[in-house]
Formats: sequence, C-alpha cells, structure tokens
Amino acid sequence: MEAKKCLECGTEIKGRADKKFCSDHCRNAYNNKLNTDSKNLMRNINNRLRKNYRILSSFDLKEGKTRTTKTRLMDKDFDFEYFTNIYTTKKGSTYFFVYDLGYLPLDNDFYMIVQRN
Repeated sequence: MEAKKCLECGTEIKGRADKKFCSDHCRNAYNNKLNTDSKNLMRNINNRLRKNYRILSSFDLKEGKTRTTKTRLMDKDFDFEYFTNIYTTKKGSTYFFVYDLGYLPLDNDFYMIVQRN
C-alpha cells in the first residue's frame, strides 16, 4: 500500500486513513490557495454587507421599526447598493433587507428601518 502524502507539502501522512494534511498549517495554506480567486471580491462584498448591517442595527427600533433620514444613513457611510434580498408587499412597497434588518424608502428622503420576525 502506498503511503499517503500531504496535499500541501507532500510529506508522508501518519494517522487516520482519510487524513489529507500533515498539520493544521498545511490544511489552512491549501484551502487559502484554493479560495484565492474569489476571495477578494467576496470579502469586499461581505465586509460591505456587515457594515450596512451594523449601521441598520445601530438604530433604536421600537416595536421592530423606526424612521430615519437618508442623510443620517449616508453620514454613517451606508451603501444603498449592497443588500441581501428584496421583499415586495401585496400593496407594492419594496423593502431592501440586509439579512433580517430592512429599510423602506419613504417620501421626502425618509426611510423606515424594520426587523423581520
């Protein structure tokens, strides 16, 4: 039977039959190389979504909702281009959600911030 070799560094592996790496370092290095192609794009998008979520969650919600202005959102560096999903009500109102927190554009540059149950 041929000895198994580490997928990252090529050294002989001792231990379980299904083991693929000789150490955590090699496992992490291999997976980091494997995911490098899309990493920057995905990391930047996820960072932007996280920032938008933190901004929405910074508002004090009363009964799961509150109102604010576009200026206050923009002052906190909210980016309206990044959201996770859109929900349109039967009445035609369109909510933009960042995970479980959403916002609804209202008249006069006001926004309703809501939390989905």
